[in-house]
Amino acid sequence: MYEVTEKIIREVKKVIVGKDEVVSKIWTAILAEGHVLLEDVPGVGKTTMALSFAKALGLDEKRVQFTPDTMPSDIIGFSVFDKEKLVYQPGAVMTNLLLADEINRTSSKTQSALLEAMEEKRVTVDGVTHPLPAPFVVLATQNPVGSAGTQNLPNSQLDRFIMKLQMGYPDLKSQIDILKDRGHGNPLDQVEPIMTREELVHTIQKVADAHIADSVYDYIARLAEATRNHRMIQLGVSPRGALALCRVAKARAFVNKRDFVTPEDVKASAKDVFAHRLILSSKARLNDYNAEMLVDEILTSTALPAITEKNL
Repeated sequence: MYEVTEKIIREVKKVIVGKDEVVSKIWTAILAEGHVLLEDVPGVGKTTMALSFAKALGLDEKRVQFTPDTMPSDIIGFSVFDKEKLVYQPGAVMTNLLLADEINRTSSKTQSALLEAMEEKRVTVDGVTHPLPAPFVVLATQNPVGSAGTQNLPNSQLDRFIMKLQMGYPDLKSQIDILKDRGHGNPLDQVEPIMTREELVHTIQKVADAHIADSVYDYIARLAEATRNHRMIQLGVSPRGALALCRVAKARAFVNKRDFVTPEDVKASAKDVFAHRLILSSKARLNDYNAEMLVDEILTSTALPAITEKNL
């Protein structure tokens, strides 16, 4: 069961060179049945990363290039009259993996069309609710805020993403390998599907069944509470964010071939899960603090629980 992680990561690494940590984190997020926001400059492989996972996991995928004129109906679908009755025409969300490219270039109205789909795995059109296929994952990309034509995602939208990650530029050796590989065709053609959709759903359920000790639950709750009481944080982590950390910690345990969560699983995942959910105070911004720095501070000041084999 656990060997599937090595197989999936091996296939994705045929295309994504030198970004092993990011690849592992995205796989962790998928196992946690969560959505991922990839923020970085254009051209570093965000879209290619999403397509690689879709192929390795045997998932149906659709891609939406978000622009200022993208409409909500493009995302969730619409109804048309056919022989005196309304017939639902599916939108881009009716897939397993939705690649939402440059999501911060579209209007807030269109962004909000994803809220129900990302949280409840369904969409409602003209009063009729349509369930989404399982699994359903959104891998969204966005350019850094401040780039031409971008706007901040609202906090309610950010809170739907289980993780926010950055790709970063490749190192020199990886860049050379990329240049060589692209001279002999598209590496995406070499990616082989490792599992079916049904197998992925079964694996996600196995991850959800991982054991979390009461002391680890207490640790997660204390971390979330610390963000709400921090002097430099205006809005801390919501209960949804704390639940997200539980799910990611379980997925990290699976990736590390365990069926139980350790405090280290929580600590290693907290920054990726919490940082994008925080709204900093004006004092923090004036003093050049960022969310990652504050999460690091909270992790340092919050005591780890004492774990023994007995209470695991």
